[in-house]
Amino acid sequence: MAKRRKNGLYAEISPELSALMRTGWADTERHDLDPAEQAPHAARRRAALSARFPGERLVVPSGNLKVRSNDDTYPFRPHTAYVHLTGDQARDGALVLEPRADGGHDAYCFQLPRDGRDDDEFWTGPHAELWTGRRRSLAESERVLGLPCRDVRRAAEDLAAADGVPTRIVRGVDPALQAAVSTDAERDDELEEALGDLRLVKDDWEIGELRKAVDSTVRGFTDVVGELTRAVATSERWIEGTFFRRARLEGNSVGYGSICAAGEHATIMHWTDNDGPVRPGELLLLDAGVETHTLYTADVTRTLPVDGTFTAVQRTVYDAVYEAQEAGIAAVKPGAAYRDFHEASQRHLAARLVEWGFIEGPAGRAYDLGLQRRFTMAGTGHMLGLDVHDCAHARNEEYVDGVLEPGMCLTVEPGLYFQADDLTVPEEWRGIGVRIEDDILVTADGNENLSAGLPRSADEVEAWMAKHAG
Repeated sequence: MAKRRKNGLYAEISPELSALMRTGWADTERHDLDPAEQAPHAARRRAALSARFPGERLVVPSGNLKVRSNDDTYPFRPHTAYVHLTGDQARDGALVLEPRADGGHDAYCFQLPRDGRDDDEFWTGPHAELWTGRRRSLAESERVLGLPCRDVRRAAEDLAAADGVPTRIVRGVDPALQAAVSTDAERDDELEEALGDLRLVKDDWEIGELRKAVDSTVRGFTDVVGELTRAVATSERWIEGTFFRRARLEGNSVGYGSICAAGEHATIMHWTDNDGPVRPGELLLLDAGVETHTLYTADVTRTLPVDGTFTAVQRTVYDAVYEAQEAGIAAVKPGAAYRDFHEASQRHLAARLVEWGFIEGPAGRAYDLGLQRRFTMAGTGHMLGLDVHDCAHARNEEYVDGVLEPGMCLTVEPGLYFQADDLTVPEEWRGIGVRIEDDILVTADGNENLSAGLPRSADEVEAWMAKHAG
């Protein structure tokens, strides 16, 4: 019996009510389910992971609900590695790769099964289906995922019973499962690195999902342009809500907290309060991405003149960032060092800052000393996929110190940020922030800009805004 809620209005359940609730329910087991579209791709990923760790048990939990306030919870998003290896989004689950004598693995999933109707859990328990909605049965999950499925309520006991098997687990995701196995933190870190490595090159199915995410994001940006007059009358929150509506309509949600930064807020790299005014004559930096139903996300930034036309100083800054992005995108190609696009963009911006007299030259020396970072602040991009900063735990030699391959997807996002209180630049430059970001797929012969549906040059941006202005 579940723990009774404190301050509940009903003191107890009468035997008569309990008996009433257990009767009269239809059999809703589904026998018409097909395997998920992602299932064969997930199986290939599991095989690649298996080859990295022969003779070892691997545990990848999906994660648990987290309380937001009293008996409400935050929206659940499963651990990225679990999604990548199963295609599943269930909470309180786990993928297990159990080692075989031949060096391979047998894979199975722990899942929270459907509630039965032979006790009161289905309408009073902590995961009661009558409150939170229908779950798949274990048999249904087996058909969808193409994996044997077991009751997760026995997971800790089952894993602890076989504790002699060398085991690695993704840490910090499910405390109960982590406590049930004996592992070593350093070896677990190696598992997390391998999971990051595994996502560096996207397969065709993943690329298709990224295209969907980007296409929806393009529509979301167009929505914002059409409602800028309402944002001027309200605040950045109107912009945030406008884009969120598109994300929820066409996908799961936004892939990260939208940055809707108007005026001097555009100089704050991760401005997500989105509660400031939107004023004509200033710039709006919008950094946002739609997350698909399969949890792949876009990550796009455009900097827009609120009234549709750049001022002379704004255009000077914008053009410098645009040229830097052009140089960075041109450096994205198979066989190139991952760092090349970053270096190309940053060298261009360093030269412009020297030209304007904001840092001491010559430009090569300024870049070598990193002087441009006062105004560029961040790196010029990152891998993209299931996470907005995908593959963050991959090995350095495979990622930041690695070489680009076809199927990798990354952002190229140079920017210039002149803080409102920066006395080293002329007053008319202060409070201007510009970033241009696109999602770039490495192809066999170069690259493809997945977000090319949004204009990038200053003239194109002004024409696009004039066309779609509300």
